[in-house]
Parts: sequence; C-alpha cells; structure tokens
Amino acid sequence: MGSPAQRTIARAKRNIRWIETYCRVPEGPDVGQPIKLRPWQRKILIAIYAKDTRRVIVSFGRKNAKTTLCACILLLHLVGPEVRVNSELYSSAMSREQAALLFKIAAKIIRLDQELSDLITIRETVKQLHCAYYGTMYQALSADAPTAFGLNPVLIVHDELGQVKGQDHPLYEALETSTGAQVSPLSVIISTQAPTANDLLSVLIDDALKEEDPRTHVFLYTADENADPFDVETIKQANPAFGDFQDTKEILDMAEAARRIPSREASYRNLVLNQRVQVHSPFISASVWKACGGEPSELGPVYGGLDLSVSNDLTAFVLVSPVQGVLHVRPIFWLPEEGLADKARQDHQSYDLWAKQGFLKTTPGRSVEYAYVAKKIADAFGQYDIRRVAFDRWNMKHLRPWLIEAGLSEGFIDDRFVEFGQGYQSMSPALRETETMFLNEKVRHGNHPVLQMCAANAVVEMDPAGNRKLTKKKSYGRIDGMVALVMAASLAAAEMNQKKVFDVKPDKVFAEMSF
Repeated sequence: MGSPAQRTIARAKRNIRWIETYCRVPEGPDVGQPIKLRPWQRKILIAIYAKDTRRVIVSFGRKNAKTTLCACILLLHLVGPEVRVNSELYSSAMSREQAALLFKIAAKIIRLDQELSDLITIRETVKQLHCAYYGTMYQALSADAPTAFGLNPVLIVHDELGQVKGQDHPLYEALETSTGAQVSPLSVIISTQAPTANDLLSVLIDDALKEEDPRTHVFLYTADENADPFDVETIKQANPAFGDFQDTKEILDMAEAARRIPSREASYRNLVLNQRVQVHSPFISASVWKACGGEPSELGPVYGGLDLSVSNDLTAFVLVSPVQGVLHVRPIFWLPEEGLADKARQDHQSYDLWAKQGFLKTTPGRSVEYAYVAKKIADAFGQYDIRRVAFDRWNMKHLRPWLIEAGLSEGFIDDRFVEFGQGYQSMSPALRETETMFLNEKVRHGNHPVLQMCAANAVVEMDPAGNRKLTKKKSYGRIDGMVALVMAASLAAAEMNQKKVFDVKPDKVFAEMSF
C-alpha cells in the first residue's frame, strides 16, 4: 500500500493523468487537443491532492487559463477519481456573467469527450451539471442570486474573489460555513489580486503567507513593485503562461498602451502584473509617483496644507518648499497612540511600524486632540518660514481656539491661514497644478510611506464639465495626506508662477521636524 506520503503523491499523479486523458482544450488554437498540464499547474494540483489541504489560493494575471484549470478540478470531483456519490459542488462569482464562465468552459470540455458527454447532463438554463450515475451535481452561483444557505458542498470554487470590496461577503461566508457536515471539504480560490490590502482576498492571502495554517496553501504570482512594470521579465513574474499559451502580443500591447496612457497603468498593474492596485486610476499613478521619489531639500520658504481628522482618524499637515522650480515635500501625520495596533490591523496598514520609524507621530490618548496639534503647528511657525497654510473649513472652527491658546493671535491666524474649499471650484485648478508638477518631475517627496499610502488611495471625481476633485467616496483608504499636499502645492504654485525662483534665506533651514 505504501506510506501515507506515497499514497497522497500517487493520488495527485492519478488526478493529473485523469485530466490529461479526459479533458481537452476547450477553446483557442489548440481546441480539441488533450490538455497538457504545465509544471506550474501540476505544482498547484500536487499541493491540493498530495497534502491534507482544506483551502488553496491561486492568484496570477489574466489570461493564464485559470478558468480551464478550475473546470478540470471541478470535473475531477464530479465524475473523476475524486468523485463522492451524491455530493454537491459549487462555484461562486460576483456576477451572473462571471459565474457563467466556469460553467461554459466545463461544458465545452465535456462536449469534446464522448465518455464525459455520456456521463454528464448539461443544464444550460440553470448553469448546472448533473451526473445521474454518481448522483453528483455542480451549480454556478452568483452574488446576485438567492441565498446560498442550506447547501452542503464537498468542493467550492471561488472565482475572481478579488472583486469583493471589503473584508467579508455574504456568498463567500454562506458557502464556507456550509461544509461542516463534510469530511475533508475543499475550497479553491482563484483570482487576480484585489485592489487593496483591506479587501477579502488580500486578507486571505496575507494570512496564508504567514504559513500558520498547514492546510491552506497559496500560489501568488505577482510582479515586483520596484521592477520596471513594462519589462518582459516583470510581466513573466505574474504570468506563468507568458510565452506559452498566453497571447504574448496582446499582453505586450496592453503594456505599451499603459506606458503611453497613464490612466491605463493602474488597470494594467492590477490585471496583468497582479499587483494590489486600484483599477480606478489614482490621481498620481505609481510610476509617476516613483519618478518623484528624490529626497527633499533643506532650504526654502514653506507653504502648508492641513487636513484635520475626526476623533481617531489620520490628521495630515504637509509642508512644501518651492526651490528653483521644484517642490520639496515634508509631511507630518498624527494618529492616537492608544489603539494604534488595532487601527493598523483594521486598515491593513503599518501604522505601528511607521510610528517606530518616525514617519508617523502619535498623540496621547484615544483621539487626536486639537490642543496637541495646535501646539505643534504653533511650534512650526516659530521654527520655519511658513508663509501660508491652506485648510479645509471642516473642523477648523474647533482648532482655532486651540491655536490662540498655543500663542497665535487672531490677526496672525487670519493672515497666515487660508480657507480652501474641497469642491470642484477650488480643487480642480489645484489638482491641475499638482499634476503638472508631478508629470514634469518637479516634486521631491522622499518616498514617505504614509504619504505614499494616501497617494495610492486618492481617486479623482469628475463633473460633466471636466472639473475634478479628490473624493473619499471612491477611494479605498486614507487620502488625507494627498488632500493636504494638493492644498499646499496650490499655494506654492501661485507664488512660483509670480516668481520663478524664490529668494532663499540661508538662515531659514527647512529641516526634518521632530515634533
């Protein structure tokens, strides 16, 4: 009989042989030919069937035949060596159209093989496959279908789970909690990555990568964020089928389009490079942001942007210094000290680490106290040549008394603090100025991690006339730093347009703040 390890390896090899014997290429140039599994596909199948596996997560770029691989796994359990008499199999997707894809590919494979056709009845209208001989049934479910409670699956395939926004979804939870009556149920999650670390698929992948659950295995094919996104070697990192059965020309055309048209880069990075990037393009693309990552200078007059938080959210005070036509950026961020680790877990951001590294300042207690912030802002005026500070009127009335308490006079506040609207009228020209400086690589932000997080989250909203503003409604996470940066950059740009180069006072040192 062999050892348990030998038996599980034999099981995996048996399943691979069955797929290559009965399953045929469902579409494309090689349609009708027997499927020949690639080494990377075999590795995934071995992880599933040669181990005690409860869940496997597979994530790579589009057009790597993920649906075909899922269909083969499905047929293994419907009529193949993994069949269990009278068992139920399900796949889940976020829309009816997506749910139908796996069903259609499985149906095509069935129709291409006479033995499979004789065993399986294809029910097109209800997206169901049924084998009367074994009493097995597969059905495709979508998030907009009726409730999935009451099911009893031995196999679940979650297709494109990366489309789920947030950390939970009713259909996923209903299916995953319905397997309690089964012995060794299996869940297969196969998808391109979700846009943010706060989404369900990202949470599952990050947990699996910790390797704390020996029954969960993850195969993550993603491009290095620091690599050239348009280089062929970078593309290969996220696309195991590149140069094989994947349409190489189509992928390279997508890369070239993303290189030419910045608005397409985010979608390209997410769908082709399988990176956690919002398909809705951020205001500043990742490549443009990276090109402006130089270290800021230490000399120059200063303009500020202040975005105040509500209670325990992020407060941002961004200072910019225009020196010889280049905007040098130094941001300051505050979060409450108490509950910082919980906040980091909730937002899936490294707040606690950034605080230790000095990139994030913490305030006493469980909320950002305006008295504390006001004192630090007043101190900044005493240390640096701050000409103007733009602020959002929201919550400023609560900060004003504390600024006075910190030693700034009413007249000084009225002179130095400028109200900055957050609507299209004020924001659209400010965004245009800021965008121009970034595109011309006239910004130095020093790759500040908290500001970079805000930049990656910041999405613009456009009105019918083409005016733009930053919007928190469409953004996935904190954007406070980018709001403050845009306001500060707008003030600086107004001065830069009047005087191309500022007179720099050597005695005014624009140094790293130690608040």
